[in-house]
Amino acid sequence: MKLGLRSLAPSISLSRSFSGSNKTLDWLAPKAGESKRSRKGRPRVPTGGSVRGTTVVWGDYGLRMRDHDRRISAAQLRNGEDTIRRRLRGMRYRLYMRVNAGIGVYTSGNETRMGKGKGSFDHWASRVAVSKIIFELKGEIHEQVVRDAFRLAGNKMPGVYEFVKKGDPPVMGITKLGNGITDAELRRPRKSLPVPSLPHTAARISSTTPPSQGLNV
Repeated sequence: MKLGLRSLAPSISLSRSFSGSNKTLDWLAPKAGESKRSRKGRPRVPTGGSVRGTTVVWGDYGLRMRDHDRRISAAQLRNGEDTIRRRLRGMRYRLYMRVNAGIGVYTSGNETRMGKGKGSFDHWASRVAVSKIIFELKGEIHEQVVRDAFRLAGNKMPGVYEFVKKGDPPVMGITKLGNGITDAELRRPRKSLPVPSLPHTAARISSTTPPSQGLNV
């Protein structure tokens, strides 16, 4: 029995060969997809006094959302990243992304009657809260060059952004800490409630008043 050439040829695996480095994940699309369709929702605005994600951690400069929370699509984030890399072409730096597009956006066609499901998948998006750092950059680059790169990136994305540096004070909501404004001052209640006094409250209630007083029997 003769064997064909196809059966004698070794099978070539198309999977990724062994490597000691971790596989680079895409920050504009989740690896596993979605187990169920995401709702529209709103960004999680920290209302309990949290300042997490409002300061530069890994880099020297950052781009921070300034106006209000919004939902930014993966294509808009990609435009911002490409704009920064295009402006800093040929320079040595490292760019960090502090957000990821992991929220699925679903749409239905125009002139479609209500009902019949949520619609089909359209694109990935990210919910960005106010005062959230989006990009960080580290490298031996002049500050004015980085400012210009972040300015161009902010023009490509929806919203108003500001340039921040490492060591700048954090932001609680839309209020920047520092210059006499402390964390404890913002956490305190805005209205001072009087503390009830136990003797004063007991004096108003007489123990000798019969329970049937004032009732017509």
